[in-house]
Amino acid sequence: MDTLRISLPDARATDALGRRLAGLLVPGDAVLLTGDLGMGKSTLARAVVQAMIGADEPVPSPTYTLTAEYDTPRGRIVHADLYRLSGPDELEETGLEEAFGDAVTLVEWPDRLEDRAPPGALHVTLEQEGTGRRALLSAAGGRGALLRAALGRSRDDLRADFLRGAGIGDATPLRGDASNRRYFLAGPHIAMDAPYAAGEDVRPFVAVTAMLRERGLSAPAILAADTANGFLLLEHLGDALFARLCEADPGQEAALYAAAVDLMPALASRAGDALPPYDLDTMEREAMLLTDWWCPAAGAALTEERRAEWAGLVRAALAGVAADRSALVLRDYHAENLLWLPEREGDARVGLLDYQDALIGHPAYDLVSLLEDARRDLTPGLAEAMVARFVAARPGLDARAFRRDYDLLGAQRNAKIVGIFARLCLRDGKPRYLSMIPRVWAHLMRDLRREEARGMRDFVEAHVPPPTDARLARIAAEHGR
Repeated sequence: MDTLRISLPDARATDALGRRLAGLLVPGDAVLLTGDLGMGKSTLARAVVQAMIGADEPVPSPTYTLTAEYDTPRGRIVHADLYRLSGPDELEETGLEEAFGDAVTLVEWPDRLEDRAPPGALHVTLEQEGTGRRALLSAAGGRGALLRAALGRSRDDLRADFLRGAGIGDATPLRGDASNRRYFLAGPHIAMDAPYAAGEDVRPFVAVTAMLRERGLSAPAILAADTANGFLLLEHLGDALFARLCEADPGQEAALYAAAVDLMPALASRAGDALPPYDLDTMEREAMLLTDWWCPAAGAALTEERRAEWAGLVRAALAGVAADRSALVLRDYHAENLLWLPEREGDARVGLLDYQDALIGHPAYDLVSLLEDARRDLTPGLAEAMVARFVAARPGLDARAFRRDYDLLGAQRNAKIVGIFARLCLRDGKPRYLSMIPRVWAHLMRDLRREEARGMRDFVEAHVPPPTDARLARIAAEHGR
């Protein structure tokens, strides 16, 4: 039998294989999972089940129950673990042989089946490869061979298949961003290619799109979706990015930013917003990017004690801010992700992009994203005018407390961005983001002026090197590629 080899360097890659496989399986398909203990058979089976049931629910191993059944929109799944069987004579109590005919079956330790294994099954053997795993996929024929061939297709072929299924022929690559997503001009639409194995996931984008469109906001309509493989076909909202319009005609800046601020009340959280909170643990984890990526890049790697000190200071400053759950926080609400749609009315005139990381949290965060932009400088005085506009639209808001929270969230966000931009250079070979760090650093130091942020400010001044031209040039030379 021909064998397809797929490297699985980490658990996420195993999950990605499971998601791809789930997108192909139909009732009657059998997947036989072989490998030593700890090789990831249950991890792969769990990813298949979760993808088919459409939820990241717990999927316990059936080691003691022998089988577990799940009903899905696409039929029944039977997950079997035959480790405790001594041979095929004990199969009758599992009901597995009947399931081979009308369910998707995932079988761990299939050697117990001996000659009763379904002849058209896909065989998946998991074994060690360096610090990760690899999957060896084989089949004698039938459906198993078709599944193996489909899993061996390149991402370019999968994307072409997806677009053809949506009635689109050629697609032209568009300029990428800081993520592992890729975008294509696909006829009159936009195609998103977001591979799960590379850390992407289109499902949050789909979910947040629904929340935004329910509010009457201009998130792009999703015209076709292949969530298993990470492809979306999106409405093309045009090219009138706020950043481009402001560059071409600075006189538009105030009106555009006012429209973006005026939209923000529509982002008030609702009971049905099923998103995680932007909680203190998340804020701390993000702020640690400053110490864990920028400091080493700048030649000042910190001890564990210093890292713990920074974490404690962040938590102390942000504890009150992190308790707020009043807004759907898009988290990248800035001029490169906002489009002007003057033909629409009201809040719908502002097109929204790049919101898949949305959480429920404090409304000041997106205002900081808009006004303390990493990529462009605002006209002097505009940021203060927009903060005042935001506050004026909320008569019951404590302006002094809001401004305090705005500055604290600005400190957290800008510390995070400095770390992200350093990581993009060190880990991903994208040194162009280094040039933006001085602007972000200036935002950070301004936000740290508050007495409530004094501990964070003292720490940064004592232990975090500033982004001098010489330091940035050295980092780019050593790590850019």
